Amino acid sequence: MSSGTNKKLLSKTQADGEGPAVILIQPQMGENIGACARAMLNCGLTDLRLVNPRDGWPNEKAVSASAGATLVLDNVKLFDSTEAAIADLHKVYSTAARVRDLVKPVVTAREAAAEMRAHWDAGRKIGLMFGPERTGLVNDDITLTDTLISIPLNPGFSSLNLGQAVLLVAYEWWIAGQEVEDRYLHTGASRPATKAEMQNLFEHLEGELDLTGFYTHPDKRPSMIRNVRNTLQRCAMTEQEVRTFHGILAALSGRKKQRKPGPADTEG
Repeated sequence: MSSGTNKKLLSKTQADGEGPAVILIQPQMGENIGACARAMLNCGLTDLRLVNPRDGWPNEKAVSASAGATLVLDNVKLFDSTEAAIADLHKVYSTAARVRDLVKPVVTAREAAAEMRAHWDAGRKIGLMFGPERTGLVNDDITLTDTLISIPLNPGFSSLNLGQAVLLVAYEWWIAGQEVEDRYLHTGASRPATKAEMQNLFEHLEGELDLTGFYTHPDKRPSMIRNVRNTLQRCAMTEQEVRTFHGILAALSGRKKQRKPGPADTEG
């Protein structure tokens, strides 16, 4: 990620109040902390809080694993207890593979994102809590949270590493606040063809087919035309593709432009 992109993203996240805080309880490996920082910055989050990291802080392995997410790592906040790490927050969500003898509301990451956006819009500060890599959160930590996040995966293999878990939840937060087209046509240097351009192509093609005697049954001509037009319409052609198709029709009909004679044509 370039420094220009970093600065642009920093200004946006600052304007947004940095979004939910990510709280890592007793993270064990610097590489995992770096992976979490990378996932956070991918999704516009910058408030990373560490509670008693096993290998201390700062950690060079976290820097190398973050792929340049220094905006997150340079502003890490250290705490010696979970209570201190979440003291300024109003709502805290946590991920936990197993909940022992506790009654807690459980939501998917997508539902959690919708709820968090509503809390955020109401001016409440939010936290996302993740436990140690090997054991996950203990009940004493889970008790301090409001809602559990479930990430339904393959029942036969649902294990996630810390960075993956952070990315899945952070992504749902990010996408819940974006206006993103679910599907679009990438047209490169061209643009989508207009309906007038498509109509012109239809008429060109149908005229050539008339000249070749393609429509052998006049009574079937209207339905055949509709089918051909519908086929071309589904192609979502660009303006360049329409012009290329016109050129193909001209070449097949024998009206290709004559090539100007070159020097090789006049020798001898």
